[in-house]
Amino acid sequence: MKELLRETTAYRAFAREREGGAHAALVVFADEAYLRPLLKECAKAFFGAEDGSREAKLIDGESFTDCLFFPAAGEKLTAEDGARIIDESLLKPVERSKKLFVLDAFHTASAIVQNKLLKVLEEPPAHVCFLLGAAAEHSVLPTVLSRAKLCTVPPFSEEEIFRALTREHGGETGLKEAAAASGGIYSVAESLLGGGGENFRLAEALLSGRDTEKICREIGERKDKRAFLSALRLVLRDAAFTAAGQGRFAARRGEAVRAIAEEYPLGCLLSALGFLSEAERETQFNANFGQCVLKFAMQTGKEKETWQRLS
Repeated sequence: MKELLRETTAYRAFAREREGGAHAALVVFADEAYLRPLLKECAKAFFGAEDGSREAKLIDGESFTDCLFFPAAGEKLTAEDGARIIDESLLKPVERSKKLFVLDAFHTASAIVQNKLLKVLEEPPAHVCFLLGAAAEHSVLPTVLSRAKLCTVPPFSEEEIFRALTREHGGETGLKEAAAASGGIYSVAESLLGGGGENFRLAEALLSGRDTEKICREIGERKDKRAFLSALRLVLRDAAFTAAGQGRFAARRGEAVRAIAEEYPLGCLLSALGFLSEAERETQFNANFGQCVLKFAMQTGKEKETWQRLS
C-alpha cells in the first residue's frame, strides 16, 4: 500500500517541498481508511525521513517529537485537542527547525473545533506547519479552506488499484473485479475481496427480483455499505455492456450478469445507474441504508415495467 500512497499528488508535493512548503496544507483523500497512513507518508516526506530511519519509524509510531498527530486514531478532533494544539504550537521544535501538526479526519471535526483553530492556522508561529487530512472537502469550513493550501487526491486508476491488490493480495481471486468496482478507492477494493465475493452475489440477488425485502434487510445490516454499492454499480454496468452487445468490456461475465441483461432492457439498466447514484448520495448523508436499497429496488422494478410496456 505504501507504493500506492507514494504515487499520490499529495505525497509528491511534500517530497518536493520538504519543510519549505505552505504553513498549512489540506489533503483531501476520499479513502478514509487510508487517510491517516497517507498523512504519515506525507509527514515523512516533509521531514525527509528515509525508509528504515529512526525518524521514519517514529513517525509511523506517532512518537516523533516534532510531528504531533491529532486526534487519537479512530477518534474525532475535540475542543480539548484544539486547546492542546494551540498550547503545543508555542513550544519550539526539539530536533528539527519545524514542528508539524498532523490533524487527521478533519472532516469529522465540528464547526466549533474548526473555528477554534482558525487563528493558529492563519498565523502560526514561524516554526509551525499544519497538515490537515479530510475525506471530503464539503465538510471543511470555507474559512479553513481559505487558510490552507488545498491538495485533492484524485481516485486511483483501475490499473493502479489492480497492481496494488496484486502486491498485497496476490493469492486471492477476484482482483480484477474488485479493482473495476472500487471507483478508485483502495479500501473499497479490499472490502470487495472479503467474504469471497459476497457483495457481488448480493447485488445480483437484489436484481433478480426475488425476495426483495428479505435481501434488502440482509444488505441493510452490512457494515461495508460503500463496497456493496460499488459491487452493485459494477453489476449494473456489466449487465448494460452485455445487453448492448459489448460484453467484452465487462469485468464480471458470469451467468447471473447475463440473466440480468436478458431480464432488464438496456434503457432500464442505464436508469438504474442513476437511481444508484441517488442511493449513494442519501447514504452519504446518513439515510437508513436498508431503506435506500429498497427504494432503489422499487424504482428499478417500476422502470423495468415501463420499458417492458414500451417494447
